[in-house]
Amino acid sequence: MKKPELLAPAGDMMRLRYALAYGADAIYVAYRSFGMRAACANFDEEQLRQAVALCHSQNVKLYVTVNTYPTVEEMNKLPKFLTLLEEIRPDGMIIADIGVMTLAGQYAPSVPIHVSTQANITNPVTALTYVKMGATRLVLARECSLEDIRQIKAAVGNQAEIECFVHGAMCMSVSGRCHLSAFLTGRDANRGACAQPCRWEYTIVEKMREGQYFPVVQDDRGTYIFNSKDMCMIEHIGDLIEAGVDSFKIEGRMKTFYYVATTVKAYREAIDEYAANGKLLAPEYHLTQAGKASHRDFSTGFYYAPMDENGFNTQNGGYIRPYDVVATVEKWEDGRVLICQKNKFAVGDELEVLSPCGKDFTFTVQSLTTAEGEAVADAPHSQQLLWIPCEKELGTMDVLRKKSN
Repeated sequence: MKKPELLAPAGDMMRLRYALAYGADAIYVAYRSFGMRAACANFDEEQLRQAVALCHSQNVKLYVTVNTYPTVEEMNKLPKFLTLLEEIRPDGMIIADIGVMTLAGQYAPSVPIHVSTQANITNPVTALTYVKMGATRLVLARECSLEDIRQIKAAVGNQAEIECFVHGAMCMSVSGRCHLSAFLTGRDANRGACAQPCRWEYTIVEKMREGQYFPVVQDDRGTYIFNSKDMCMIEHIGDLIEAGVDSFKIEGRMKTFYYVATTVKAYREAIDEYAANGKLLAPEYHLTQAGKASHRDFSTGFYYAPMDENGFNTQNGGYIRPYDVVATVEKWEDGRVLICQKNKFAVGDELEVLSPCGKDFTFTVQSLTTAEGEAVADAPHSQQLLWIPCEKELGTMDVLRKKSN
C-alpha cells in the first residue's frame, strides 16, 4: 500500500514547527498576500525562506497557497512574488485562478502547480483539463463523493496526484464561493477575509409582521441553518485510500498550534496503523484523539452521500472544547519540568501530556514553584514560568492539557 501524504496547515512559524514535530509529511502555508486566509499571521519573505529550508532539512514538503482571485492591481504585483517562489523552490503552489496558473508557468516554471479546491474540480473532464494545463496535483472540491474521486483518479491515473480534505471546518457554499460575508460585513470570503456569518444566529421575519421573528426549528434561540459541521474522516481513511486519494489534507491555517499538534498526531497514528495492518485496529481511539482539539460536531461531509440536514448544526453553532491547553514545555531537568502557562491550573489538577513521541499520559500536579523559587497554589498568570515535578522526561514540543469544565 502506498501511504497517503499527511498534509498539515500552518498559519505561522510556530504552528509549522508543531506540524513538523507531530508527524506531517507536508505543510501548506501562505505569504502575506495572495492566500485565502487573510486573518492568519502568515509568512513574510524571510519567514517563507526559513520555512522552505526547515521543512526540506527534515524531508518534509512545503506548499504555498496562491489561491485568491487577484484584481488587476494584485495581478500586476504577482510576478515579483512568483519570481521569489522560483528562487526558494517550495514543493508546490496551490492555485485557483487560471490567469495565475499562466503567470506561474512564466515566472516559476520549476515549482509544481497544485489546483486549489477553490477551482471546484468535481468531474474527470475538468480534472484532465487542468492536467493538460500543467497541474501535477488536483485538490478536489469538498462536494465530491468517494465514487466521484474513484472516477476522477481513474481518468487522470499517474498524470496527477489527488488531494482531499479529511478534517476541519466545512463551508455551507459550493467550494467556499460565498458572498454572504462581503454582503453583511464588507469582508470578502473569496479574498481570504471571511467573517463566517454562516455561523451566526438567524430567524425569519415576514415583511408585513414587523417585530415578529420565526425560528426555522424549535430552538427558541434561533437557527443555524447555514452552519455546517466539521469534517472528520479519521475512522474512514481506508475508504479514502481505496478511492485513490494521494494526500490527506487537514483544514486549519487559522487554528491554534494545539489544534495542529492534536490533529496531525491523531491522523499520523491512524495512517501508520492502517499501513501496518491493512485496517484500523482501534478506530474509536483515533476518533477520540482527533476530538481532543476544539471542534464543532463531526460529520463525513459529502463523501458518502449529498450532505443533508445531518451535516449542519441546526441547534447551535458552538465549539466542543473537551480540553484546555494549560502550558507548553520549556525544558525538563532532574525530575521536574519548566513550563510556560497558557491557561489557569492548580496543584491537585490532573494534566495530560500531548507528546510527538509515544502515547499520551497523565500525571497529577503535586506542587508549583515560580521561576524565582516561590511555592504557589495555582497558575493564574498567562505566560508565567513555573516548575512542576514530573518524573518522566518531557520535550520542548510537548503540550500540557486538562479536561475542560
